[in-house]
Amino acid sequence: MNQEIIQKAGEIIRKNTGEASYCTLALIDLDGYPTASTITASKADGIQWVTFCTGLGGTRTDRIDRCNQASLCFNAPDYNITLVGSMEVLTDPEIKKEMWYGGLANHFNGPEDPNYCVLRFSTQRYNLLVDWQEVRGTL
Repeated sequence: MNQEIIQKAGEIIRKNTGEASYCTLALIDLDGYPTASTITASKADGIQWVTFCTGLGGTRTDRIDRCNQASLCFNAPDYNITLVGSMEVLTDPEIKKEMWYGGLANHFNGPEDPNYCVLRFSTQRYNLLVDWQEVRGTL
């Protein structure tokens, strides 16, 4: 049962990547308080990892540099997927190119833009409510 719920949660996350979908990202701010914001997920590998695209030197990357602990929440009336883990800022040109999607052109000059970066979230623990079944665990 647990593996089935984990797989369903991974599929939900995969469907919630790209331009038309959002999730909530929680980070610790520079004063030590938790803050939550809406962000578009770029790509995901089940519940293992999720990537996001953003700008270098902004509040998100500053917060991650100071404290890389993070939490994600994907939710809708029929599911709630909460992941807890760590975030890293990636600037590798190949990764930036791979994670690029069309909507980013509104903010950056292309995947080569030096201000564009990728955030990679790696899950350490999860709390999943899918099909009214709740599963908690660690990876």
